[in-house]
Amino acid sequence: MLQSLRRDLLHDVKSRELRVIVIAAKGPVFCSGHDLKELSSEDDVKHHSQVFELCAEVMTLIQKLPVPVIAKVNGLATAAGCQLVASCDIAVASEKSQFATPGVNIGLFCSTPAVALGRSLPRKVALEMLFTGEPLSAHEALMHGLVSKVVPEDKLEEETMKISQKICESSKSVLALGKATFYRQITQDLDTAYKITTKVMVDNLTLRDGQEGIEAFVQKRKPVWSHSQEEKK
Repeated sequence: MLQSLRRDLLHDVKSRELRVIVIAAKGPVFCSGHDLKELSSEDDVKHHSQVFELCAEVMTLIQKLPVPVIAKVNGLATAAGCQLVASCDIAVASEKSQFATPGVNIGLFCSTPAVALGRSLPRKVALEMLFTGEPLSAHEALMHGLVSKVVPEDKLEEETMKISQKICESSKSVLALGKATFYRQITQDLDTAYKITTKVMVDNLTLRDGQEGIEAFVQKRKPVWSHSQEEKK
């Protein structure tokens, strides 16, 4: 599943037509995390390392992709499944969705999911989830910032597509620059973050789409995006 997800995330990643990625699931579970049968003592340490290294690679890949990645959650997201939601740029959940890191209850603490969880939730909320394994409801997840929106189940597709379509109205090159910069600056101290983003704002202005957007605003017309990384000459 992880290998398949990695392939799907990278599929057409360089295409100008690719504007947004939505991760969804069929059935009552969004993602239940690792198959515990793959983590039994029958397999050696090398195999276990490969499983968790691949998982970490997929989670970090999401933030490195040049387009926004949306989790469309309609059900239970546990352990690495909860990690997947936390790793996405945006998450839209149905009201019936729940989120948990129950590894502690079976003797396998959710240490890798904690990386994404601890960067999405307040520390004490994340630690309560990790220490108890108790789930957050969709509305609790929204209140604490794990998901972006919560909607009735019959509105989930509509709301996810609404966000996706809005993203598609913008320049791919500008969004790619903005996403990469956001994740680069968020781990820095305040002064370094402003130094990084000040330079990026200037770089953004040199892009063809950066100038097109400003010219369109001044001329009171809709911009015509090139979606190109090329600088305006």
